Amino acid sequence: MRGRSTNSLTDNAVNKDALLDVYSWMVASVWPVSASVMAGNADIRNPTEVHMSQMVLPCHANHRSQLSTGQLLKWIDTAACLSAERHAGCPCVTASMDDIYFEHTISVGQVVNLKTKVNRAFNSSMEVGIQVNSEDLCSGKEWKVCQAFATFVAQAQAKGKVKLRPLTPVTEDEKLEHSIAAERRRMRLVHTDIIKDLLVKCTLQDERSREGNVNGEVLAQATRVESVELVLPPHANHQGNTFGGQIMAWMVNVATIAASRLCHTHPTLKVIEMFHFRGPSQVGDRLILKAIVNNAFKDSMEVGVCAEAFCHEMNVPRRHINSAFMTFMVLDEKNHPCVLPRIKPDEGDGQRRYKEALARRKIRLDRKYVTSCKQSEVPLSVPWDPSNQVYLSYNNVSALKMLVSKTDWVLASEINTVRLYTLEEDGYLSFKVEMRVSIDAREVFELLSDLSRRNQWDATYQECQLLQQVNADDAIYHVISTMRSSEKRLQDFIILASRRQPCDVGDPYVVAFRSVILPAYPPCKEYTRGETLCAGFCVWPEKEHMTKISYYNQFTPGIVQYITTNIAGLSSDFYNSFQACERFLIENTRSKTFV
Repeated sequence: MRGRSTNSLTDNAVNKDALLDVYSWMVASVWPVSASVMAGNADIRNPTEVHMSQMVLPCHANHRSQLSTGQLLKWIDTAACLSAERHAGCPCVTASMDDIYFEHTISVGQVVNLKTKVNRAFNSSMEVGIQVNSEDLCSGKEWKVCQAFATFVAQAQAKGKVKLRPLTPVTEDEKLEHSIAAERRRMRLVHTDIIKDLLVKCTLQDERSREGNVNGEVLAQATRVESVELVLPPHANHQGNTFGGQIMAWMVNVATIAASRLCHTHPTLKVIEMFHFRGPSQVGDRLILKAIVNNAFKDSMEVGVCAEAFCHEMNVPRRHINSAFMTFMVLDEKNHPCVLPRIKPDEGDGQRRYKEALARRKIRLDRKYVTSCKQSEVPLSVPWDPSNQVYLSYNNVSALKMLVSKTDWVLASEINTVRLYTLEEDGYLSFKVEMRVSIDAREVFELLSDLSRRNQWDATYQECQLLQQVNADDAIYHVISTMRSSEKRLQDFIILASRRQPCDVGDPYVVAFRSVILPAYPPCKEYTRGETLCAGFCVWPEKEHMTKISYYNQFTPGIVQYITTNIAGLSSDFYNSFQACERFLIENTRSKTFV
């Protein structure tokens, strides 16, 4: 998820009359809608898709007459839950929410349009994609507010877990989101471990350590906020548990107060970082909400929020419900960020929170930078670093999956069993080479994912050396190519190879390649350092022990003209390479038959 902010949704969630706090059901319009028009002009209805439209009333607004972030989070959670329950066929609860970047404010009198649908179902959980736009009814203009991904868990009516039925994507967009959802899930599962590793292995630079007290210094304790909320029936969902959107709204409220105590003005909420719900609370519970400024950077601050629940009558210990981290900024009249005072943390836990905020900021910036789907915004080679290795791997695999999901491939040539397809889009020229073998798909996957053996069948690979085995699924190689640059020198590459096994039946094995920068291996005079934009293999198991192998490669605009004028020669090169690949697979697998 990537967001670029001009203005942002703000600030304090507003307490409403109990009747209005039931999420404006009388105002909202919710319905299942058509997904996309497929071949044959038939409308395909996505049963999990929900559209909700809400008019922003004064009771939803903050002091600036703009929709409060807390109220928006309630609507987001409501619409997403409806999508999840449509697929599950039973009650669902919010398990987590990915990073949310707010790009625009919404004023009183304008309309919020929310669109949600289930992207993928796993065992008992599912990912719901959320798009939020706003609309000015007078001018007819619309603009994007934010995009989010939430994870919901199906709740069994009796004991035991719910086993969700698989979701079958239909349209091109649905297939893409279904495929990439597995990568996003992978990132969520390791998010906490990434922060721990970064704190242990890396030296984090405090950009304000040499600043002194030019902009003043505020004790972290002076920003601390503690508030209590009694959970009433209007705060509960249809299962009797406290509505997740309501908890998020209360958390935004106390976080905004903490941020205001640092800057002594009304701050703007820019980012809500990925968070997880740890457990439920019910009507009658008391929720203790705590917030404190963990760190103040030059023009932004991180506020940590914690929600705990307890039942006074039962006199039981408090239960940790949720923790979240929110980034605020202070904007001037021209929407430019203002410089903030420094924060002075307490000893012990205060110092720990201060350092962890530095780690989260680095990870947040790396993640926002690397996981952008817009090729023009991400350079070909990104520096490899422990803080971004998971996100580079995600970007590597998801970029290949985006290329695979394209439907406008044109057959350029066919030589025997090898087919070459081309696709030109937005100045980028892509190739797909396809063939079938009667070799077990897993064996093919294991052989093709070992880049150190590529020179045994690919004549363009002179030498390939494993530089770093990052983990079981990711490795970095130094490749020396037989191709020469305009300076008549051989080209070399630093390549990240990311491999993925199928998550569900019907998914392919994936091996993705992209260029990265490894500081320990800078360019040398002997070679010209080249870059790979997006390349890799998809290996599909088929019936009767057949396996379909597709190789993809995307070229930068600079060489499109050269390639298109030499398509015949290129077809022959691809054919020769894949004939050699065929022989390599046959010689190195137990299955010896090729068709």
